[in-house]
Amino acid sequence: MKWRIVTDSSCDVLPPLPWSQDVSYGRVPFVFQIGSDELTDDETLSIPEMLTKMERCPDASHSACPAPGLWEEQFEQADRVIALTISANLSGSYESAVVAREMTLEKHPGKKILILNSLSTGPVINMAVEKAINLIKAGLSFEKITVMMTEFIRARHTIFALCSFNNLVKNGRVSRLAGLIAGKLGIWGIGIGDPEGKIEMAAKVRGSRRIIQTITDNMKQNHFSGGQVVISHCLNPDFAGQLRDGIQQIWHDARVMLTETGGLCSFYAERSGLIVAY
Repeated sequence: MKWRIVTDSSCDVLPPLPWSQDVSYGRVPFVFQIGSDELTDDETLSIPEMLTKMERCPDASHSACPAPGLWEEQFEQADRVIALTISANLSGSYESAVVAREMTLEKHPGKKILILNSLSTGPVINMAVEKAINLIKAGLSFEKITVMMTEFIRARHTIFALCSFNNLVKNGRVSRLAGLIAGKLGIWGIGIGDPEGKIEMAAKVRGSRRIIQTITDNMKQNHFSGGQVVISHCLNPDFAGQLRDGIQQIWHDARVMLTETGGLCSFYAERSGLIVAY
């Protein structure tokens, strides 16, 4: 029996994982509109070039979720499919995947296709991909994996640290003056993912020590006691490393992995931003 794990391109750069001949991976891309340029979030995308285009473009940039046909192409390739999408409260990608499942099952009613709303993005999806592989390799049934994956996602927490407000200003979500002042003063915005998959801006802080303290305080509030943490960074490995060290000073047995943001998370986190999942 062949399994396929499919994500949209909100999944960040995946580390080496224990794939097998019976488990394959597919990815469906978002598309970005930056001025007159249309960029596809696939392996050809240069994230530094995309960010530079966004920073130089005077207008707001936008993203479009994958069409159902792209999901359907992936669902055709295995008997059992687990699809993971960015939060349904942030994008239409989940609904697109649901439509694709119905299209696929009309032609192949024997397939089993699980669509999971990650309630988050980036590193949570990375964690969920690894979890799904391990459950499949353990020989669990599709139905049992459905229950366990749903519980796994609902137990994750996400926190964002953003130092650039350019796209938020251009989209009218932050005033131009406030964005300019924040940039000049080195102020970072800290956002928290809520249980419904929305993002709430929780704090504005200045300085690396305050950022690390704010993130670790959030982890304490959510009763983190060690275990897996994934930090995705947008071209900011040094600060991601500082944050990893700060987490491990408090929780010595924390397993902290650093990864790079993919195209979609880079588009929204912007240059130097971090996304942390635990």
